[in-house]
Amino acid sequence: VQFLESGGGLVQPGGSLGLSCVALGFTFSDYAMNWYRQAPGKERELVATIIRAGDNTVYPASVHGRFNISRDNVKNTAYLQMRNLQPEDTAVYSCAVQQIGRGQGTQVTVSS
Repeated sequence: VQFLESGGGLVQPGGSLGLSCVALGFTFSDYAMNWYRQAPGKERELVATIIRAGDNTVYPASVHGRFNISRDNVKNTAYLQMRNLQPEDTAVYSCAVQQIGRGQGTQVTVSS
Protein backbone atom coordinates (compact mmCIF):
# COMPACT_ATOMS: atom_id res chain seq x y z
CA VAL A 1 0.00 0.00 0.00
CA GLN A 2 1.31 3.45 -0.94
CA PHE A 3 0.05 7.00 -0.65
CA LEU A 4 1.98 9.51 -2.74
CA GLU A 5 1.20 13.14 -1.95
CA SER A 6 2.35 16.06 -4.04
CA GLY A 7 1.64 19.74 -4.57
CA GLY A 8 2.81 21.32 -1.35
CA GLY A 9 4.92 24.44 -1.21
CA LEU A 10 5.14 28.04 -0.12
CA VAL A 11 2.20 30.37 -0.70
CA GLN A 12 1.39 33.88 0.45
CA PRO A 13 -1.56 34.56 2.75
CA GLY A 14 -4.75 34.68 0.74
CA GLY A 15 -3.30 32.40 -1.92
CA SER A 16 -4.37 29.01 -3.22
CA LEU A 17 -2.75 25.62 -3.50
CA GLY A 18 -3.78 22.18 -4.75
CA LEU A 19 -2.62 18.84 -3.38
CA SER A 20 -2.82 15.40 -4.96
CA CYS A 21 -2.65 11.92 -3.47
CA VAL A 22 -2.15 8.83 -5.58
CA ALA A 23 -3.16 5.69 -3.69
CA LEU A 24 -1.79 2.30 -4.69
CA GLY A 25 -2.11 -1.27 -3.51
CA PHE A 26 -5.78 -1.47 -2.62
CA THR A 27 -9.17 -0.96 -4.25
CA PHE A 28 -9.31 2.83 -4.07
CA SER A 29 -13.00 3.13 -4.93
CA ASP A 30 -14.01 0.96 -1.95
CA TYR A 31 -12.86 3.46 0.67
CA ALA A 32 -13.51 6.94 1.94
CA MET A 33 -10.47 9.19 1.57
CA ASN A 34 -9.24 11.65 4.16
CA TRP A 35 -6.84 14.55 4.26
CA TYR A 36 -5.12 15.35 7.57
CA ARG A 37 -2.71 18.06 8.60
CA GLN A 38 -0.28 18.40 11.46
CA ALA A 39 1.48 21.59 12.48
CA PRO A 40 4.56 21.60 14.71
CA GLY A 41 3.59 21.06 18.34
CA LYS A 42 -0.05 20.39 17.49
CA GLU A 43 -2.17 17.28 17.17
CA ARG A 44 -3.06 15.90 13.78
CA GLU A 45 -6.30 17.40 12.46
CA LEU A 46 -8.74 15.87 9.99
CA VAL A 47 -9.46 18.56 7.39
CA ALA A 48 -11.49 16.77 4.72
CA THR A 49 -13.27 13.49 4.01
CA ILE A 50 -14.87 12.23 0.80
CA ILE A 51 -16.93 9.05 0.60
CA ARG A 52 -16.37 6.29 -1.92
CA ALA A 53 -18.58 7.62 -4.72
CA GLY A 54 -17.39 11.17 -4.16
CA ASP A 55 -20.84 12.70 -3.73
CA ASN A 56 -20.52 13.51 -0.05
CA THR A 57 -17.80 15.50 1.70
CA VAL A 58 -17.15 16.63 5.27
CA TYR A 59 -15.02 19.49 6.59
CA PRO A 60 -14.34 20.94 10.03
CA ALA A 61 -15.28 24.56 10.69
CA SER A 62 -11.62 25.61 10.47
CA VAL A 63 -11.49 24.98 6.71
CA HIS A 64 -15.15 24.85 5.64
CA GLY A 65 -15.74 27.05 2.62
CA ARG A 66 -12.01 27.29 1.82
CA PHE A 67 -10.98 23.67 1.22
CA ASN A 68 -12.47 21.29 -1.34
CA ILE A 69 -11.79 17.57 -1.52
CA SER A 70 -12.44 15.53 -4.63
CA ARG A 71 -11.47 12.17 -6.08
CA ASP A 72 -10.97 10.37 -9.36
CA ASN A 73 -11.65 6.67 -8.89
CA VAL A 74 -10.23 5.88 -12.33
CA LYS A 75 -6.90 7.51 -11.53
CA ASN A 76 -6.86 6.30 -7.89
CA THR A 77 -6.26 9.90 -6.89
CA ALA A 78 -7.65 12.22 -4.25
CA TYR A 79 -7.30 15.99 -4.41
CA LEU A 80 -7.43 18.85 -1.95
CA GLN A 81 -7.95 22.34 -3.31
CA MET A 82 -7.22 25.06 -0.77
CA ARG A 83 -7.97 28.76 -1.14
CA ASN A 84 -7.66 31.87 1.01
CA LEU A 85 -4.82 30.17 2.86
CA GLN A 86 -3.66 31.71 6.12
CA PRO A 87 -0.52 31.26 8.22
CA GLU A 88 -2.43 28.99 10.59
CA ASP A 89 -2.92 26.56 7.68
CA THR A 90 0.82 25.88 7.68
CA ALA A 91 1.30 22.16 8.30
CA VAL A 92 2.27 18.84 6.80
CA TYR A 93 -0.71 17.56 4.85
CA SER A 94 -1.21 13.84 4.33
CA CYS A 95 -3.86 11.61 2.82
CA ALA A 96 -5.12 8.53 4.59
CA VAL A 97 -7.60 5.70 4.59
CA GLN A 98 -8.83 4.32 7.91
CA GLN A 99 -7.46 0.86 8.64
CA ILE A 100 -5.34 1.00 5.48
CA GLY A 101 -2.65 3.61 6.04
CA ARG A 102 -1.41 7.16 5.56
CA GLY A 103 1.15 8.87 3.38
CA GLN A 104 4.29 10.68 4.48
CA GLY A 105 2.74 14.04 3.72
CA THR A 106 3.65 17.21 1.89
CA GLN A 107 4.60 20.51 3.50
CA VAL A 108 2.36 23.54 3.04
CA THR A 109 3.77 26.84 4.28
CA VAL A 110 1.72 30.02 4.25
CA SER A 111 3.90 33.05 4.75
CA SER A 112 4.61 36.47 3.29
